[in-house]
Amino acid sequence: MNKNVRRTITPYISLIFIMVVLYILVGFGGKSNKLSYSEFQKNLEKNKVTELSISPNKEGSIYNITGKLKSYSNGETFYVVTPLSDDTLTYINKMQKKNNFKLNISADPASSILSKIIGYIPLVAILGVLLFMLYKQLNARGSMDFGKSRAKLQEDKNKVTFKNVAGLKEEKEELEELIEFLKSPKKFTEMGARIPKGVLLVGPPGTGKTLLAKAVAGEANAPFYFISGSDFVELYVGVGASRVRDMFRQAKQTAPCLIFIDEIDAVGRQRGTGLGGGHDEREQTLNQLLTEMDGFGANEGIIIIAATNRPDVLDPALLRPGRFDRQVTVSLPDVNEREDILKVHAKNKKFSKDINLSYIAKRTVSFSGADLENLLNESALLAVRRKKKEIGMAELDEAYDRVIAGPAKTSRKYTEHEKKVVAYHEAGHAVVGIKLDGANDVQKITIIPRGDAGGYNLMLPKEETYFSTKNQLLDSISGFLGGRVAEEIKFKEITTGAHNDFEKATKIARSMVTEYGMSNLGPVQLEQSEGRVFLGRDYNKSKNFSDAIALEIDKEVRRIISEQYEVTKKIITDNIDLLELIANTLLEYETITKEQIDYLVKYGKMPTEDEIAKETQLNELRDQAKELGIKNYKKMDKAELEKEIKEKELEN
Repeated sequence: MNKNVRRTITPYISLIFIMVVLYILVGFGGKSNKLSYSEFQKNLEKNKVTELSISPNKEGSIYNITGKLKSYSNGETFYVVTPLSDDTLTYINKMQKKNNFKLNISADPASSILSKIIGYIPLVAILGVLLFMLYKQLNARGSMDFGKSRAKLQEDKNKVTFKNVAGLKEEKEELEELIEFLKSPKKFTEMGARIPKGVLLVGPPGTGKTLLAKAVAGEANAPFYFISGSDFVELYVGVGASRVRDMFRQAKQTAPCLIFIDEIDAVGRQRGTGLGGGHDEREQTLNQLLTEMDGFGANEGIIIIAATNRPDVLDPALLRPGRFDRQVTVSLPDVNEREDILKVHAKNKKFSKDINLSYIAKRTVSFSGADLENLLNESALLAVRRKKKEIGMAELDEAYDRVIAGPAKTSRKYTEHEKKVVAYHEAGHAVVGIKLDGANDVQKITIIPRGDAGGYNLMLPKEETYFSTKNQLLDSISGFLGGRVAEEIKFKEITTGAHNDFEKATKIARSMVTEYGMSNLGPVQLEQSEGRVFLGRDYNKSKNFSDAIALEIDKEVRRIISEQYEVTKKIITDNIDLLELIANTLLEYETITKEQIDYLVKYGKMPTEDEIAKETQLNELRDQAKELGIKNYKKMDKAELEKEIKEKELEN
């Protein structure tokens, strides 16, 4: 027997033995004395009997009498056998009335056997519990296969292909080679090519890394093992390494195949980092993984795909050629990819005819695929809650707000002054967003509390870009300061409502100074973006600047914020009428959308639904004209735009 198994079983066997012995000694080990009938009579006459039990035997010829005497110790009893006759029972009943001892007469001969069986029930229960515990210890997750791999083989019914993965065009192309190799590996080996042994999928949470790995296996129709990085790490040193060996042993039997390790940073972190030194179990597991991927042993036909959103913490040995040769960055989707993702998740949902997924895609900047799926699911739940047969724009708007800022707290009541302050605060953001080209565009304003915020102002970039200019960053800072400036100008006092705005504005200003080189300190990177994970790194991190430069950084950040504060103050002062118009509209309607804001700025009044529909069609035509390169499209009306677009399309 294996030493580990014997060491595990021994305590349970010993415990069972001790329990049985104790039970026998306590429950059945009491002394039982045989008395003659005359001795039994003498004890009855002298009032020495405390209790009696009488039962006939199976044949019905004798009585079995058991009982206790006053002089007996705990557990000690006597027994006597008498002929079966009425005189015996009459005599015993007479003595019982005289001496008043406890008497139990059973007419059923099986009752004595039943009482004995009942006496064994506690012993059987104890043995059952102990055997169950022993079985669990030796079961599938017990000591017999403690070092077995936890990797699971995906079933065919859960098969996923690239059709189930919207967007990610370039990422799919990167993984096509893996699919070709899994389908026909000889084509590569004959050419002398070596397929990457490992592919690392890197990207923010919810972008589809796991789904992409499943799709590769589905397209190649190859065995697909999946496991989490945390499944390798256990309390005992050596278990994780054993599981890695067993995982590769299983994979070799079904090669060519795929192994997907989700959240590999749980086991692949850099070795020997942190104040407390290394972690023996995790490091041994990582060492075994490194050896299996590119060691002395050959693992031909096994491709490992791993996913993480923290590549900066992985051990360098894991990322070298021969192990994870290729990194595929799975980024957040752009507007076209978001529209494709929405179409995939909208297939099994009922939407009203006026729903435009393209419009929703434009509003959901920085949403991941998981966020988009959650958005549509929330809208469906709201439609059911409101007892509607279709999902409308009202449900999508509310779902968007719930995902971004939480559910509306309609029960929370403002004072009239607080409501007015919130309205002017949010109107201040809107005015700056309208008047500055580089500031974020206001999509929706509400003064209904959500989460910890008294009001909610949805501000998105006017266009999705890969980088930002200095003027755009400065205008964004002004947009965040608009709420505080509006409070100061209107009420001659300030509130705590702008703390989150200041946090965002200060973060942009500091990044401009220390990371982007957009200040008087010159094009120097003084800090890196936050990516520090280990406590030891924080303590041992060397500063790239002196204390004197730290003071200069603080001065530059303060200068940028102060200058933009003055710019914001001038914009709102020059457009005080627009501020009053938006604020008063908010006080009346509580929530206004981008279309209503645009109409309000243009015509000075709130639009009807028909007017919004016409304005929306006009804006869509202008966007189309812009994409086709039509000049002066902003000055054209609907008929002119339709004519120009038709002519341009015919030319193309």
